[in-house]
Amino acid sequence: MPDYLSILSRLTDWQNLLDVGLVTIFFFFLLRLFRGTQAVQLLRGLLVIGLIIVVITRSFDLTAFSWLLKSSSTALLVAIPVIFQPELRRALERVGRGMPFLNRRVDGALTQEMISAIVRACTQLADNQHGALIVLEGTTGLGEYIDRGVSVDSEVTAEMLLTIFFPNTALHDGALIVRDGRIAAAGCVLPLTSRDTLDSQLGTRHRAAIGVTEQSDALSVVVSEETGVISVARNGRIVRRLDDNRLRRILTDFYDPRNQATVDAVENAPHAQ
Repeated sequence: MPDYLSILSRLTDWQNLLDVGLVTIFFFFLLRLFRGTQAVQLLRGLLVIGLIIVVITRSFDLTAFSWLLKSSSTALLVAIPVIFQPELRRALERVGRGMPFLNRRVDGALTQEMISAIVRACTQLADNQHGALIVLEGTTGLGEYIDRGVSVDSEVTAEMLLTIFFPNTALHDGALIVRDGRIAAAGCVLPLTSRDTLDSQLGTRHRAAIGVTEQSDALSVVVSEETGVISVARNGRIVRRLDDNRLRRILTDFYDPRNQATVDAVENAPHAQ
């Protein structure tokens, strides 16, 4: 108890208050970063266990236990980055996306034409119940997936999208990736999400749409072959049953960093609806 009173007595110094404030802010943003991911429960568990260990070691003179903690600290420093690798990667990508001068820019007029083409194509594909997966690259490069697909390098037009995703064509089963306002490749193979809490009605196409957004800041548009439902995935979350107006708003805001209302709605949505 005297140790805790001594610590509290030092908080009168502004430097110590700043020190505590910075630690508090660090953990606040850490929890906010992991919010909605599978790692949040693990992180909370580690914090609770760490707090309990600190209290025990400060309250009792446990020589062997203290030696064990000091000996295993190096292993923990190596294990934590491995455990939280996806979340740490996501954090670094967000820092990079926060620097506008490093981000790609697409001409506004061409972007609106491209969005209109995607919306028209997705609406027609949904009406005909033709499956489709369109991935819009963000600031995180998708070159590794583009290289695995079939190079297209074409303008984004409704006719091209309808042709690629027409049933029984060579490329209709894979994903189409849009980079810098052009179709970079089609027939691309994407990583599937490993999450086991998704709606059982979501098939491989939806799992691929979610999987690529878990590893990048891309936005995926999915048309279900079974139901004709249009969905959008972003940052590992998916929103389903979109109409053409809402799809247009989400795509527009994705390319306009000044207006993130509907994109944030996708990011804050449940894992599946």
